[in-house]
Amino acid sequence: MIAMPSDRARGIFRFSTYEADPESGQLRKSGLRLRLQEQPFQVLLVLLERPGEVVTREELRQKLWPADTFVDFDHGLNTVINKLREALSDSATNPRYIETLARRGYRFLAPVEFVEKQTMPASAAVTQVKSLVSTEATKQVVAPAGGNAVLAVTGQPTSLLTQAEEVPAVRKLYVRALFLLIQIMYLSFYLVTLARLARVQELLEQAFGYPAWALTLLVITAVVGLPIRLYLTSAAAFDLAGLSQKFRRLFAVILPLDELWALSPFLLAPQIGVGLALAATAALIYVPFAQRTLLLMGDRAERLG
Repeated sequence: MIAMPSDRARGIFRFSTYEADPESGQLRKSGLRLRLQEQPFQVLLVLLERPGEVVTREELRQKLWPADTFVDFDHGLNTVINKLREALSDSATNPRYIETLARRGYRFLAPVEFVEKQTMPASAAVTQVKSLVSTEATKQVVAPAGGNAVLAVTGQPTSLLTQAEEVPAVRKLYVRALFLLIQIMYLSFYLVTLARLARVQELLEQAFGYPAWALTLLVITAVVGLPIRLYLTSAAAFDLAGLSQKFRRLFAVILPLDELWALSPFLLAPQIGVGLALAATAALIYVPFAQRTLLLMGDRAERLG
């Protein structure tokens, strides 16, 4: 095993939804333990100790294999890195965590946080179990024979929404272009609908029989959505600073609007068929989440330089 500094051995490395515990030799994702052999875990610890820095292949050879060990080093290290990437669901061609630098070594890309384990008397730890359950992070209280309890952070609640550390880095130009096309799509929906309101009313009558409430809802959402989409279109076109953060603030408003408009293909079901209308609706339901993810990709590329 790689000898860890004493202060590091008493803590846990966090990155994205993963946690690496040097003391127990465990890698966890969202609190669940992942199967990872000793050597890939050792390499992971070395990389986590120096996030953003280049760790050379020679350094890893010295850590993994003693000088008197006869082994095909290149093949062996490649195998170790591949197993580590597999455990992290990472890709060599589009890395989120481990970047390969040809003929030099490897670099850990994601932000890393080191959290020290806290110790407290066992009696005090037991009295705090109820309060610990309600905190944001999941924790374990371990009481060894010595009478002290170790409070170890084992995981954080996962969000259904994509996080910045989970997406690949994509050039901002591509992100802006795709994001702009999505805004133009929604603007087209709103403008065409309002321009042909009489025809839309006929379709609503065929679909619902009494379209007054549906027509009112459609007009209100289009009127609310138009200025939002015009703002986002101009923001993407002129590369407004902080667009990703601004979009996330608007997301609570945009999401219900977009999900309601995702049902619009069913108005054309008599012309295009129910199957195609269902497929178009399913795609439109995902679009607001796709916009959020796109902007996170651009943010990640900007942070990595």
